[in-house]
Amino acid sequence: MAKLLQAPPKFLPPEWHIANKTQYASAESQRSRSERLVAESQRLVDEIEKTTQKTQSDVNKKIEQRLDEIKFWKQELDDKLEQVFNETEVLLTFKTRLEKALESCKEPLFIAQECLLNRQRRVGIDLVHDAAERELIKEVEVLQGIMALLERTLEQTNEQIRLNRSAKYNLEMDLKDKFTALTIDNYCSNLTNNTPDIRYARNVLKVEGNSVSPEDWVDFSNVNVEKADKQRNNSLMLRALIDRILSQTASDMRKQCETVNIAFKNRVKETKDAKNKLEIHLAKVMDEITSQEKNIAALKKAIIDKEGPAKVAHTRLETRTHRPNVELCRDMVQYRLISEVQEITNNIQRLKDTLAQAEVELKGLSRRQLSLEEEIQVKENTLYIDEVLCMQMRESISINNF
Repeated sequence: MAKLLQAPPKFLPPEWHIANKTQYASAESQRSRSERLVAESQRLVDEIEKTTQKTQSDVNKKIEQRLDEIKFWKQELDDKLEQVFNETEVLLTFKTRLEKALESCKEPLFIAQECLLNRQRRVGIDLVHDAAERELIKEVEVLQGIMALLERTLEQTNEQIRLNRSAKYNLEMDLKDKFTALTIDNYCSNLTNNTPDIRYARNVLKVEGNSVSPEDWVDFSNVNVEKADKQRNNSLMLRALIDRILSQTASDMRKQCETVNIAFKNRVKETKDAKNKLEIHLAKVMDEITSQEKNIAALKKAIIDKEGPAKVAHTRLETRTHRPNVELCRDMVQYRLISEVQEITNNIQRLKDTLAQAEVELKGLSRRQLSLEEEIQVKENTLYIDEVLCMQMRESISINNF
Protein backbone atom coordinates (compact mmCIF):
# COMPACT_ATOMS: atom_id res chain seq x y z
CA MET A 1 0.00 0.00 0.00
CA ALA A 2 2.89 2.23 0.76
CA LYS A 3 4.31 1.59 -2.71
CA LEU A 4 1.09 2.59 -4.35
CA LEU A 5 1.25 5.98 -2.73
CA GLN A 6 4.88 6.47 -3.76
CA ALA A 7 5.58 10.04 -5.13
CA PRO A 8 6.44 10.58 -8.82
CA PRO A 9 10.10 10.70 -9.67
CA LYS A 10 11.83 14.01 -9.60
CA PHE A 11 13.76 15.44 -12.60
CA LEU A 12 16.83 17.43 -12.50
CA PRO A 13 16.81 21.08 -13.63
CA PRO A 14 18.95 20.34 -16.68
CA GLU A 15 16.47 17.71 -17.68
CA TRP A 16 13.69 20.24 -17.23
CA HIS A 17 15.48 22.77 -19.43
CA ILE A 18 16.27 20.14 -22.05
CA ALA A 19 12.63 19.02 -22.11
CA ASN A 20 11.43 22.59 -22.56
CA LYS A 21 13.90 23.22 -25.35
CA THR A 22 12.83 20.03 -27.00
CA GLN A 23 9.20 21.18 -26.90
CA TYR A 24 10.18 24.57 -28.26
CA ALA A 25 12.11 22.97 -31.09
CA SER A 26 9.33 20.54 -31.90
CA ALA A 27 6.70 23.29 -31.86
CA GLU A 28 8.87 25.53 -34.04
CA SER A 29 9.48 22.69 -36.48
CA GLN A 30 5.79 21.78 -36.57
CA ARG A 31 4.77 25.40 -37.03
CA SER A 32 7.40 25.86 -39.73
CA ARG A 33 6.17 22.81 -41.62
CA SER A 34 2.58 23.98 -41.21
CA GLU A 35 3.47 27.45 -42.51
CA ARG A 36 5.21 25.91 -45.51
CA LEU A 37 2.19 23.66 -46.16
CA VAL A 38 -0.17 26.64 -45.88
CA ALA A 39 1.95 28.60 -48.32
CA GLU A 40 2.24 25.58 -50.67
CA SER A 41 -1.48 24.95 -50.38
CA GLN A 42 -2.29 28.56 -51.27
CA ARG A 43 0.08 28.41 -54.20
CA LEU A 44 -1.45 25.11 -55.30
CA VAL A 45 -4.96 26.49 -54.90
CA ASP A 46 -4.02 29.56 -56.95
CA GLU A 47 -2.28 27.42 -59.56
CA ILE A 48 -5.17 24.97 -59.85
CA GLU A 49 -7.69 27.83 -59.95
CA LYS A 50 -5.80 29.45 -62.81
CA THR A 51 -5.42 26.09 -64.57
CA THR A 52 -9.07 25.30 -64.06
CA GLN A 53 -10.17 28.69 -65.33
CA LYS A 54 -7.81 28.45 -68.28
CA THR A 55 -8.97 24.93 -69.09
CA GLN A 56 -12.62 25.89 -68.73
CA SER A 57 -12.05 28.95 -70.89
CA ASP A 58 -10.33 26.77 -73.49
CA VAL A 59 -13.22 24.31 -73.34
CA ASN A 60 -15.66 27.19 -73.79
CA LYS A 61 -13.71 28.34 -76.84
CA LYS A 62 -13.68 24.81 -78.20
CA ILE A 63 -17.43 24.59 -77.68
CA GLU A 64 -17.90 27.94 -79.43
CA GLN A 65 -15.71 26.73 -82.32
CA ARG A 66 -17.70 23.53 -82.43
CA LEU A 67 -20.93 25.53 -82.47
CA ASP A 68 -19.56 27.57 -85.37
CA GLU A 69 -18.65 24.39 -87.24
CA ILE A 70 -22.08 22.89 -86.63
CA LYS A 71 -23.77 26.14 -87.67
CA PHE A 72 -21.64 26.27 -90.83
CA TRP A 73 -22.53 22.74 -91.86
CA LYS A 74 -26.13 23.24 -90.80
CA GLN A 75 -26.30 26.27 -93.10
CA GLU A 76 -24.66 24.27 -95.90
CA LEU A 77 -27.16 21.46 -95.41
CA ASP A 78 -30.05 23.94 -95.23
CA ASP A 79 -28.95 25.54 -98.51
CA LYS A 80 -28.58 22.16 -100.25
CA LEU A 81 -31.89 20.98 -98.85
CA GLU A 82 -33.64 24.05 -100.22
CA GLN A 83 -31.93 23.62 -103.60
CA VAL A 84 -32.82 19.92 -103.82
CA PHE A 85 -36.39 20.61 -102.68
CA ASN A 86 -36.87 23.38 -105.25
CA GLU A 87 -35.24 21.29 -107.98
CA THR A 88 -37.50 18.34 -107.16
CA GLU A 89 -40.57 20.58 -107.32
CA VAL A 90 -39.50 21.89 -110.72
CA LEU A 91 -38.74 18.36 -111.91
CA LEU A 92 -42.25 17.34 -110.82
CA THR A 93 -43.66 19.98 -113.18
CA PHE A 94 -41.51 18.51 -115.97
CA LYS A 95 -42.90 15.09 -115.09
CA THR A 96 -46.41 16.53 -115.48
CA ARG A 97 -45.41 17.95 -118.87
CA LEU A 98 -44.14 14.52 -119.93
CA GLU A 99 -47.37 12.87 -118.78
CA LYS A 100 -49.47 15.42 -120.67
CA ALA A 101 -47.29 15.01 -123.76
CA LEU A 102 -47.66 11.23 -123.57
CA GLU A 103 -51.42 11.55 -123.16
CA SER A 104 -51.68 14.03 -126.05
CA CYS A 105 -50.04 11.48 -128.39
CA LYS A 106 -52.87 9.00 -127.94
CA GLU A 107 -55.51 10.87 -129.95
CA PRO A 108 -53.31 11.55 -133.02
CA LEU A 109 -52.19 7.91 -132.94
CA PHE A 110 -55.81 6.71 -132.72
CA ILE A 111 -56.82 9.02 -135.60
CA ALA A 112 -53.90 7.86 -137.77
CA GLN A 113 -54.76 4.21 -137.13
CA GLU A 114 -58.46 4.90 -137.80
CA CYS A 115 -57.54 6.59 -141.08
CA LEU A 116 -55.56 3.52 -142.10
CA LEU A 117 -58.50 1.28 -141.20
CA ASN A 118 -60.95 3.53 -143.07
CA ARG A 119 -58.74 3.52 -146.15
CA GLN A 120 -58.87 -0.28 -146.17
CA ARG A 121 -62.50 0.21 -147.23
CA ARG A 122 -61.41 1.66 -150.56
CA VAL A 123 -62.31 -0.69 -153.41
CA GLY A 124 -60.99 -1.67 -156.78
CA ILE A 125 -58.02 0.10 -158.23
CA ASP A 126 -58.33 2.83 -155.58
CA LEU A 127 -57.06 0.41 -152.93
CA VAL A 128 -53.59 1.68 -153.72
CA HIS A 129 -50.52 2.09 -151.53
CA ASP A 130 -50.32 5.82 -152.23
CA ALA A 131 -48.38 8.68 -150.65
CA ALA A 132 -51.16 9.35 -148.13
CA GLU A 133 -51.02 5.76 -146.89
CA ARG A 134 -47.22 5.76 -146.74
CA GLU A 135 -47.23 8.99 -144.72
CA LEU A 136 -49.98 7.65 -142.44
CA ILE A 137 -47.90 4.54 -141.73
CA LYS A 138 -44.89 6.77 -141.08
CA GLU A 139 -47.02 8.94 -138.77
CA VAL A 140 -48.05 5.88 -136.75
CA GLU A 141 -44.39 4.84 -136.49
CA VAL A 142 -43.35 8.38 -135.48
CA LEU A 143 -46.05 8.61 -132.82
CA GLN A 144 -45.26 5.15 -131.45
CA GLY A 145 -41.56 6.04 -131.35
CA ILE A 146 -42.30 9.33 -129.60
CA MET A 147 -44.52 7.60 -127.04
CA ALA A 148 -41.81 5.01 -126.34
CA LEU A 149 -39.24 7.80 -125.92
CA LEU A 150 -41.55 9.76 -123.61
CA GLU A 151 -42.25 6.64 -121.53
CA ARG A 152 -38.51 5.96 -121.12
CA THR A 153 -37.91 9.61 -120.22
CA LEU A 154 -40.79 9.50 -117.74
CA GLU A 155 -39.28 6.42 -116.10
CA GLN A 156 -35.92 8.22 -115.95
CA THR A 157 -37.63 11.26 -114.43
CA ASN A 158 -39.37 9.14 -111.78
CA GLU A 159 -36.03 7.57 -110.88
CA GLN A 160 -34.38 11.00 -110.66
CA ILE A 161 -37.19 12.25 -108.43
CA ARG A 162 -36.63 9.22 -106.21
CA LEU A 163 -32.89 9.96 -106.04
CA ASN A 164 -33.60 13.64 -105.29
CA ARG A 165 -35.92 12.63 -102.47
CA SER A 166 -33.33 10.18 -101.16
CA ALA A 167 -30.73 12.97 -101.10
CA LYS A 168 -33.30 15.25 -99.45
CA TYR A 169 -34.01 12.59 -96.81
CA ASN A 170 -30.30 12.22 -96.04
CA LEU A 171 -29.97 15.99 -95.72
CA GLU A 172 -32.99 16.15 -93.44
CA MET A 173 -31.66 13.38 -91.21
CA ASP A 174 -28.25 15.07 -91.06
CA LEU A 175 -29.91 18.41 -90.31
CA LYS A 176 -32.00 16.81 -87.59
CA ASP A 177 -28.82 15.47 -85.96
CA LYS A 178 -27.09 18.81 -86.44
CA PHE A 179 -30.00 20.59 -84.77
CA THR A 180 -29.86 18.18 -81.83
CA ALA A 181 -26.08 18.59 -81.56
CA LEU A 182 -26.47 22.36 -81.81
CA THR A 183 -29.07 22.33 -79.05
CA ILE A 184 -26.87 20.18 -76.80
CA ASP A 185 -23.71 22.23 -77.37
CA ASN A 186 -25.64 25.48 -76.91
CA TYR A 187 -26.82 24.11 -73.57
CA CYS A 188 -23.24 23.14 -72.70
CA SER A 189 -22.00 26.56 -73.78
CA ASN A 190 -24.44 28.28 -71.45
CA LEU A 191 -23.47 26.18 -68.42
CA THR A 192 -21.52 28.01 -65.68
CA ASN A 193 -20.16 27.05 -62.30
CA ASN A 194 -23.27 28.58 -60.75
CA THR A 195 -25.82 26.85 -62.97
CA PRO A 196 -28.34 25.12 -60.67
CA ASP A 197 -28.63 21.76 -62.43
CA ILE A 198 -24.94 20.95 -62.81
CA ARG A 199 -24.06 17.58 -61.27
CA TYR A 200 -21.60 14.72 -61.16
CA ALA A 201 -22.18 11.95 -63.67
CA ARG A 202 -20.95 8.41 -63.88
CA ASN A 203 -18.66 7.03 -66.54
CA VAL A 204 -18.25 10.37 -68.30
CA LEU A 205 -14.59 9.73 -69.11
CA LYS A 206 -15.21 6.76 -71.37
CA VAL A 207 -15.22 7.16 -75.19
CA GLU A 208 -18.45 5.94 -76.78
CA GLY A 209 -17.92 3.00 -79.08
CA ASN A 210 -20.08 4.51 -81.85
CA SER A 211 -18.32 7.88 -81.77
CA VAL A 212 -16.56 9.16 -84.91
CA SER A 213 -13.51 11.26 -85.57
CA PRO A 214 -13.84 14.94 -86.58
CA GLU A 215 -12.66 13.98 -90.05
CA ASP A 216 -15.38 11.33 -90.33
CA TRP A 217 -17.91 13.85 -89.05
CA VAL A 218 -16.95 16.35 -91.74
CA ASP A 219 -16.82 13.63 -94.41
CA PHE A 220 -20.33 12.44 -93.53
CA SER A 221 -21.93 15.84 -94.08
CA ASN A 222 -19.67 16.53 -97.04
CA VAL A 223 -20.79 13.29 -98.69
CA ASN A 224 -24.44 14.25 -98.16
CA VAL A 225 -23.78 17.69 -99.68
CA GLU A 226 -21.90 16.19 -102.63
CA LYS A 227 -24.67 13.64 -103.23
CA ALA A 228 -27.25 16.43 -103.14
CA ASP A 229 -25.16 18.48 -105.58
CA LYS A 230 -24.75 15.48 -107.86
CA GLN A 231 -28.46 14.69 -107.92
CA ARG A 232 -29.32 18.35 -108.41
CA ASN A 233 -26.91 18.60 -111.35
CA ASN A 234 -28.29 15.35 -112.79
CA SER A 235 -31.78 16.76 -112.37
CA LEU A 236 -30.79 19.98 -114.15
CA MET A 237 -29.32 18.02 -117.07
CA LEU A 238 -32.42 15.81 -117.18
CA ARG A 239 -34.66 18.87 -117.30
CA ALA A 240 -32.62 20.25 -120.20
CA LEU A 241 -32.95 16.88 -121.93
CA ILE A 242 -36.71 16.81 -121.31
CA ASP A 243 -37.02 20.31 -122.76
CA ARG A 244 -35.19 19.25 -125.92
CA ILE A 245 -37.21 16.04 -126.21
CA LEU A 246 -40.56 17.79 -125.76
CA SER A 247 -39.61 20.51 -128.23
CA GLN A 248 -38.27 18.04 -130.82
CA THR A 249 -41.15 15.57 -130.47
CA ALA A 250 -43.76 18.34 -130.83
CA SER A 251 -41.92 19.59 -133.92
CA ASP A 252 -41.71 16.05 -135.39
CA MET A 253 -45.41 15.46 -134.73
CA ARG A 254 -46.45 18.75 -136.32
CA LYS A 255 -44.18 18.17 -139.31
CA GLN A 256 -45.48 14.64 -139.93
CA CYS A 257 -49.09 15.72 -139.36
CA GLU A 258 -48.68 18.50 -141.96
CA THR A 259 -47.02 16.04 -144.35
CA VAL A 260 -49.95 13.61 -143.99
CA ASN A 261 -52.49 16.42 -144.47
CA ILE A 262 -50.69 17.61 -147.61
CA ALA A 263 -50.58 14.02 -148.92
CA PHE A 264 -54.33 13.72 -148.26
CA LYS A 265 -55.06 17.03 -150.01
CA ASN A 266 -52.98 16.01 -153.01
CA ARG A 267 -54.63 12.59 -153.12
CA VAL A 268 -58.13 14.10 -152.87
CA LYS A 269 -57.29 16.56 -155.65
CA GLU A 270 -55.88 13.74 -157.75
CA THR A 271 -58.96 11.60 -157.11
CA LYS A 272 -61.30 14.48 -157.93
CA ASP A 273 -59.41 15.13 -161.16
CA ALA A 274 -59.69 11.46 -162.07
CA LYS A 275 -63.41 11.46 -161.17
CA ASN A 276 -64.03 14.57 -163.28
CA LYS A 277 -62.22 13.03 -166.24
CA LEU A 278 -64.20 9.83 -165.82
CA GLU A 279 -67.44 11.83 -165.76
CA ILE A 280 -66.38 13.67 -168.91
CA HIS A 281 -65.63 10.37 -170.61
CA LEU A 282 -68.92 8.96 -169.33
CA ALA A 283 -70.80 11.91 -170.83
CA LYS A 284 -68.99 11.39 -174.14
CA VAL A 285 -69.77 7.65 -174.03
CA MET A 286 -73.40 8.41 -173.28
CA ASP A 287 -73.51 10.77 -176.23
CA GLU A 288 -71.86 8.16 -178.39
CA ILE A 289 -74.36 5.55 -177.23
CA THR A 290 -77.17 7.87 -178.29
CA SER A 291 -75.45 8.48 -181.62
CA GLN A 292 -74.87 4.76 -182.12
CA GLU A 293 -78.46 3.93 -181.26
CA LYS A 294 -79.58 6.47 -183.88
CA ASN A 295 -77.09 4.94 -186.34
CA ILE A 296 -78.47 1.46 -185.69
CA ALA A 297 -82.02 2.71 -186.19
CA ALA A 298 -80.95 4.37 -189.44
CA LEU A 299 -79.24 1.17 -190.61
CA LYS A 300 -82.30 -0.90 -189.83
CA LYS A 301 -84.49 1.59 -191.65
CA ALA A 302 -82.10 1.55 -194.61
CA ILE A 303 -82.29 -2.26 -194.73
CA ILE A 304 -86.07 -2.15 -194.58
CA ASP A 305 -86.12 0.60 -197.22
CA LYS A 306 -84.17 -1.67 -199.60
CA GLU A 307 -86.87 -4.35 -199.45
CA GLY A 308 -89.08 -2.36 -201.89
CA PRO A 309 -86.49 -1.98 -204.63
CA ALA A 310 -85.36 -5.58 -204.12
CA LYS A 311 -88.93 -6.86 -204.47
CA VAL A 312 -89.48 -4.70 -207.55
CA ALA A 313 -86.35 -6.04 -209.24
CA HIS A 314 -87.24 -9.63 -208.29
CA THR A 315 -90.80 -9.19 -209.51
CA ARG A 316 -89.59 -7.74 -212.80
CA LEU A 317 -87.16 -10.57 -213.36
CA GLU A 318 -89.76 -13.19 -212.47
CA THR A 319 -92.40 -11.51 -214.69
CA ARG A 320 -90.08 -11.24 -217.65
CA THR A 321 -89.52 -15.00 -217.55
CA HIS A 322 -93.04 -15.31 -218.93
CA ARG A 323 -92.20 -13.59 -222.23
CA PRO A 324 -93.12 -15.95 -225.17
CA ASN A 325 -90.76 -17.67 -227.61
CA VAL A 326 -88.16 -15.45 -229.08
CA GLU A 327 -89.21 -12.56 -226.85
CA LEU A 328 -87.45 -14.36 -224.01
CA CYS A 329 -84.39 -12.36 -224.94
CA ARG A 330 -81.29 -11.73 -222.78
CA ASP A 331 -81.50 -8.08 -223.50
CA MET A 332 -79.88 -5.19 -221.67
CA VAL A 333 -82.90 -4.93 -219.40
CA GLN A 334 -82.42 -8.52 -218.28
CA TYR A 335 -78.75 -7.99 -217.53
CA ARG A 336 -79.40 -4.70 -215.77
CA LEU A 337 -82.16 -6.24 -213.61
CA ILE A 338 -79.85 -9.07 -212.64
CA SER A 339 -77.15 -6.50 -211.82
CA GLU A 340 -79.68 -4.47 -209.82
CA VAL A 341 -80.73 -7.51 -207.73
CA GLN A 342 -77.13 -8.38 -207.05
CA GLU A 343 -76.31 -4.76 -206.18
CA ILE A 344 -79.29 -4.46 -203.81
CA THR A 345 -78.45 -7.81 -202.21
CA ASN A 346 -74.82 -6.78 -201.71
CA ASN A 347 -75.85 -3.41 -200.30
CA ILE A 348 -78.32 -4.99 -197.90
CA GLN A 349 -75.58 -7.38 -196.75
CA ARG A 350 -73.21 -4.47 -196.29
CA LEU A 351 -75.87 -2.66 -194.28
CA LYS A 352 -76.42 -5.79 -192.15
CA ASP A 353 -72.69 -6.19 -191.59
CA THR A 354 -72.45 -2.54 -190.56
CA LEU A 355 -75.52 -3.02 -188.36
CA ALA A 356 -73.86 -5.99 -186.68
CA GLN A 357 -70.70 -3.93 -186.07
CA ALA A 358 -72.80 -1.05 -184.75
CA GLU A 359 -74.59 -3.36 -182.35
CA VAL A 360 -71.24 -4.77 -181.17
CA GLU A 361 -70.00 -1.21 -180.64
CA LEU A 362 -73.20 -0.33 -178.79
CA LYS A 363 -72.66 -3.27 -176.44
CA GLY A 364 -69.06 -2.19 -175.96
CA LEU A 365 -70.19 1.35 -175.24
CA SER A 366 -72.77 0.04 -172.76
CA ARG A 367 -70.13 -2.04 -171.02
CA ARG A 368 -67.83 0.99 -170.96
CA GLN A 369 -70.69 3.05 -169.52
CA LEU A 370 -71.14 0.57 -166.69
CA SER A 371 -67.40 0.41 -166.12
CA LEU A 372 -67.13 4.20 -165.98
CA GLU A 373 -70.12 4.46 -163.66
CA GLU A 374 -68.62 1.83 -161.38
CA GLU A 375 -65.26 3.60 -161.43
CA ILE A 376 -66.94 6.91 -160.62
CA GLN A 377 -68.63 5.23 -157.66
CA VAL A 378 -65.22 3.89 -156.60
CA LYS A 379 -63.84 7.43 -156.75
CA GLU A 380 -66.83 8.77 -154.81
CA ASN A 381 -66.26 6.12 -152.16
CA THR A 382 -62.57 7.03 -152.00
CA LEU A 383 -63.38 10.74 -151.74
CA TYR A 384 -65.86 10.06 -148.94
CA ILE A 385 -63.23 8.06 -147.05
CA ASP A 386 -60.36 10.49 -147.61
CA GLU A 387 -62.15 13.84 -147.58
CA VAL A 388 -65.07 13.25 -145.21
CA LEU A 389 -63.95 10.51 -142.83
CA CYS A 390 -60.19 11.00 -142.67
CA MET A 391 -59.58 14.69 -143.33
CA GLN A 392 -62.43 15.89 -141.12
CA MET A 393 -61.25 13.55 -138.37
CA ARG A 394 -57.73 14.93 -138.69
CA GLU A 395 -59.00 18.51 -138.23
CA SER A 396 -59.40 17.70 -134.51
CA ILE A 397 -55.65 17.02 -134.17
CA SER A 398 -54.06 19.82 -132.18
CA ILE A 399 -50.33 19.62 -131.43
CA ASN A 400 -49.14 22.23 -128.95
CA ASN A 401 -45.82 22.75 -127.24
CA PHE A 402 -45.75 20.57 -124.16
